Amino acid sequence: MIAIIPARGGSKRIPGKNIKPFFGKPIIARVIENVLKSGVFSTVFVSTDDEEIARIAQQCGAEVPVLRSGKNSDDYATTSDVLIEVLDYLAATGRNYDKACCMYPTSVLIEGQDLKTAYDYFLEKQASVLLACVAYSHPIQRSFTIKDHKVCLQFPQYINSRSQDLEKVYHDTGSFYFFDVLNFMETKTLWQEQIVPFIVDENKVQDIDTPEDWSMAEMKFKLMHHEEL
Repeated sequence: MIAIIPARGGSKRIPGKNIKPFFGKPIIARVIENVLKSGVFSTVFVSTDDEEIARIAQQCGAEVPVLRSGKNSDDYATTSDVLIEVLDYLAATGRNYDKACCMYPTSVLIEGQDLKTAYDYFLEKQASVLLACVAYSHPIQRSFTIKDHKVCLQFPQYINSRSQDLEKVYHDTGSFYFFDVLNFMETKTLWQEQIVPFIVDENKVQDIDTPEDWSMAEMKFKLMHHEEL
């Protein structure tokens, strides 16, 4: 079983985001530690175009035998492109895996036990893909856009519905996916017909794209680890 962490260098809004210190350690180091603590993976492979990220990842027990290709290091490369490159490289060196996990390098709130529980569920359901997801914190049926300084309801049919009567809607956490390698390599996409949801607690979900996001992740981490810090 392999965990693949795509960690491109450079970040416009948070410089050096993937190796920025997070409570005393580079954030990717904490993520690698959690992946290893899960006990699920024989290999942790970091795909990066950045030598400093590669050095830190290797110090933490991850493999970085080669740097990512130039074509998969720009703003247009997709996660699938990166995963395919890694799996092709490994297959060419005689290393093939049946199952894999894509874990993003700033998913610092996801702990090893979360990954172990998700992996067991993935196997139990015999799914092509397991997607980590979370419910929207407020009913999306109440959403609206603003046009010409006016509110435009997205779902006017629910204007008089009680919140508790509205169906829950979920979104991708952007933290991790488990997937069947053969199926993925045939289809070249993680969006399969047999995706099973793995619902994550909202306190363990935080997209980190801005300094404000980073601060929010720190607050959530403190709540989870207040006795250790």
